[in-house]
Amino acid sequence: MTIRDLSLQHKPLGKLLQRSDTGGAGQFQLSQEQIQFFREHGYLSGVRILHDDQVEILRQELSQLADPLHNENELFYEFHSNESSDPDTVLFHALGAWRIAPGFHDLLWNRRFTVRASQLLDGPVRFWHDQLFCKPAHHGGVVAWHQDYSYWTRTKPLAHLTCWIALDDSTRENGCLQYIAGSHRWPDLPITGLAGDMDAINAVLSQEQRTQFESPVAVELKKGEASFHHPRLVHGSFANHSNHNTA
Repeated sequence: MTIRDLSLQHKPLGKLLQRSDTGGAGQFQLSQEQIQFFREHGYLSGVRILHDDQVEILRQELSQLADPLHNENELFYEFHSNESSDPDTVLFHALGAWRIAPGFHDLLWNRRFTVRASQLLDGPVRFWHDQLFCKPAHHGGVVAWHQDYSYWTRTKPLAHLTCWIALDDSTRENGCLQYIAGSHRWPDLPITGLAGDMDAINAVLSQEQRTQFESPVAVELKKGEASFHHPRLVHGSFANHSNHNTA
């Protein structure tokens, strides 16, 4: 069976993930207040990227990609059907969906994403990689507190960011993303684990830094909304014990 690597296609394959992209780029731009908020706090949340029908395309693709026996899974850079260190919980984690699924591939050209990313980076956008995290209902695992830059020291000086798009309504109950506002001003931290102990990061923090964990910011999003964050911003997400999946 011939496997088609979509990363070799340097333009959108279809139109549905781009259908809101007609007209000038100005309609997608963030306000100066939003940009200033990002610079001050290290994140910007509640940014609408996708319509419900576009989300549904990605959800359908995700349900196929999560199957370890999927014919094209060898194209993933990483694939973990369960990366959780707790045997009683599940955390699906994979990198490289854009090489396999047309919707995830075409998402990279959506100007609701690229225009805003360019503003926050104050320059052109170059794609590094995509990433999927999924937590099933009742026993979804944690993503431990970390800085992305601890793992992705690809730009020096630092010049990248993360855009996380919710494919389900994301709430405190189902383990939404949480930020330590202002921590993007901290120095680089050592890696303390991604899918295990939420408290592991304490071993590399000062007492002053630990006190900031008393007031984390829970980023609750509707499906199709996104949150942008600085690569040094400390973030994580707790377990999903709710009746709803989260991706």
